[in-house]
Amino acid sequence: MSRAQPALLNRRSLLRALGGGAVLGALAGCGVPAAYVAPGDRAADDLSARERRLTFANWPLYIDTDDSDESKRPTLDAFERRTGISVDYVEEINDNDEFFGKISPALMNHQPTGRDLIVISDWMCARFVRLGWVQEMDRASRPNVTKYLDPLLRSPAFDPGRRYTVPWQSGITGLAYDRRRLGREIRHVSDLWADDLKGRVTLLSGLDEAFALLMQGNGVDITRWTADDFHTVCDQVEARVHDGHIRRFTGNDYTKDLVSGDVLACQAYSGDVIQLQADNPDIRFVVPEEGAELWSESLMIPNLARHKANAERLVDYYYEPEVAAELAAWVNYVCPVPAAQDVLASAKDKDTAALAEDPLIFPDTAMRRRLAIARDITSGERKEFAKQWNAIVGL
Repeated sequence: MSRAQPALLNRRSLLRALGGGAVLGALAGCGVPAAYVAPGDRAADDLSARERRLTFANWPLYIDTDDSDESKRPTLDAFERRTGISVDYVEEINDNDEFFGKISPALMNHQPTGRDLIVISDWMCARFVRLGWVQEMDRASRPNVTKYLDPLLRSPAFDPGRRYTVPWQSGITGLAYDRRRLGREIRHVSDLWADDLKGRVTLLSGLDEAFALLMQGNGVDITRWTADDFHTVCDQVEARVHDGHIRRFTGNDYTKDLVSGDVLACQAYSGDVIQLQADNPDIRFVVPEEGAELWSESLMIPNLARHKANAERLVDYYYEPEVAAELAAWVNYVCPVPAAQDVLASAKDKDTAALAEDPLIFPDTAMRRRLAIARDITSGERKEFAKQWNAIVGL
């Protein structure tokens, strides 16, 4: 197994909590009753047996490619050879709300989207599940998922038992800092507020990306946080904006601030830090002692997909430990298949084998104890919470 260079952009860091032009997304977030699709109206005649194909929509740079030919995707090509199922792989998802706006008219009007499999962030997956816009997967068609899916990811609040969603890749929202420039360790969320970090701290701008870690810093169980917990965080952040402690709120550009030294500590995504460490080993990622948020971008089968069985077969294929290992070696995210760790450890290539020991790909026991999946923001909460958060952030 050869290791390709990791992707240069982090899918998680491309997200926005509320897309500026995603009017349909905002409407669905408020819970438009007419948008809901009942279970009996979600399936179409499955053409999988006679049409050996499927359409798979994903984010850019989120699948392994051949070192010498970027048009080749080794794991996907192997699936096509093994099954005879051709995959139309489309890198069309650049933003959750933008993609929501693209396919929601079809889903609202009970029309096919033209896609059999999609990957979006779990907070957006929660919206799709609530609206009844995705189909329940056949458990019998997912034996590898049943056997190998990480127990930490098996039952998020929005989809108990993962009936509608299956993680593609996962990651951690924690803290990053420059150990050499700062001159000390960071171990707690509260460490961000030390006097010597005034004006040298950034937080993530997206509501869905930022709030959980800050709540954990307050000792909140993010699997069951309340509106009061949210308002407390907002009050704390607003005060630190006013006193100049928080330099700014960022998307992916926090990495530039951290590399330049303009920022010494920040909220960060584990996948970004793996990439930064290749050039600067002094940049550290920490799961605070109070905990950090474990998140996923997950596979779903939208309503009226015409190749559901083929899509389910592809989902389960990526849960074979050997396949999951090959994907993890390229994308460098938290692998949702812990059994892939042993596969990587046995690799002949030294760099590839070393990935098996990276806790940001395979969190160790101590780290796993501090990871949790946050309860998602419900449709009833979103409008109020987004308004309050965006006013603080300046969106």
